Amino acid sequence: MRLRVVATRRLPAPVQLPALALRGRTVLALGGLDSADTSVASVTRIHPAPARAAGTLPQAVHDAGAAALGGRVYVFGGGTAAGAVDAIVQVGRGVVAHLPEPTSDLEAVRVGNTIMVVGGYTGVQPLRSVLSYTPGGRVQRVAELPHPLRYAAAAAGPGGMLLVAGGTDGVHARDEIVRVDPALHRATVIGRIPFALSHVAGAVLGRTLYLFGGRSDAGTARRTIWGVDTRSGRVKAAGRLPAGLSDAAAITTGERILLVGGRTRVGRVSDRVWELALQA
Repeated sequence: MRLRVVATRRLPAPVQLPALALRGRTVLALGGLDSADTSVASVTRIHPAPARAAGTLPQAVHDAGAAALGGRVYVFGGGTAAGAVDAIVQVGRGVVAHLPEPTSDLEAVRVGNTIMVVGGYTGVQPLRSVLSYTPGGRVQRVAELPHPLRYAAAAAGPGGMLLVAGGTDGVHARDEIVRVDPALHRATVIGRIPFALSHVAGAVLGRTLYLFGGRSDAGTARRTIWGVDTRSGRVKAAGRLPAGLSDAAAITTGERILLVGGRTRVGRVSDRVWELALQA
């Protein structure tokens, strides 16, 4: 199934690499980098529209992960002016736990009653780890990716699975689509994107993982939307973005996907939220 942009709205300010979380019907964008490549501490409610300020984080952070569980929103790691941090922050409360090591460039995804934290970068090396976090419990390692990975797309798949696509191993963009089974502690390559992509955004709608934009090793931001069958790993073209875009974030709400912020082919940081839906 193909997607098309059905609505566009503006953020209070341009942002790239924000973390997104869905709490009930509310979508929050947390942190990121502004047009001057400076970390921000903003918490912005972007859905329902219009976008508006909804608080601040304890410190400015970018390349973090975020997810909501039990009505609470958690932010994992991220980069600061001083480097990566290991904090797990509950929005509105503060630091509630810590990752095993300072980590940026990671993804956080709610899968059932836990939150999975995927890959990332310590400031020295990219990571292969898939971690699980349950509020009030410990951070545990549940699987290892086939290769170190940062700047990937990750989303919850069917049957308690986690899907991870693209990213970079720290040297080259990757084309693998990986299915992680936390119960069996197993990560398996189930398909490949036609073009290796890092800094790519992804979200699941129905039985399809949609991948948005991203960039190649040459640094060119792409307009392509790829659709990945969450069971078979088969990949099909699923539409085109209005412009080439990398470093955006995507999240599913109801029957639509929101694509937030990012960086265009000419290096401009986006202040747009694109709302995408399946073509009739």
